[in-house]
Amino acid sequence: MRRSDSIHLNVLDVFLIGVFLTSLLATAGSLFFSEVMRLPPCQLCWLQRICMYPLVAISFVGMLRKSEEAVFFAMPLVLTGLGVAGYHNLLYYGFIENIVPCSQGVSCTSRQIEWLGFITIPFLSLVAFAILTGLILFTLRNLLQTSSKSTVKKMAV
Repeated sequence: MRRSDSIHLNVLDVFLIGVFLTSLLATAGSLFFSEVMRLPPCQLCWLQRICMYPLVAISFVGMLRKSEEAVFFAMPLVLTGLGVAGYHNLLYYGFIENIVPCSQGVSCTSRQIEWLGFITIPFLSLVAFAILTGLILFTLRNLLQTSSKSTVKKMAV
């Protein structure tokens, strides 16, 4: 195994483990809030859950197979979840008005928990998706650098 291959595998391993642990913790946290604390999720929370829950399985299978494709399978879910979480936080903290009012269930702006005056359920989701986005960007950068170096080496030979 060449040195660049071991660096490439280490970056992929860090990505997959990071995504697995982050998505597992976020999934467990959301289930704790809804099933143990009996806090009903709003419509935007459901959309974020739809983006987060599959990441546990995608990253787990990616770890088992040592698969670069897991990065690309996770990316649309993470970016969509980040967008919804960003919108939810802007709405929650009153920076924007809701385009379409929540028509069913709990309001997307109701304050169910607030730790230390700023840590809320929407904020926790935004942090989780931001961490996942950072992991994807870091991994993509390293994958592109590795692939361009190997392409240059192949062209030189």
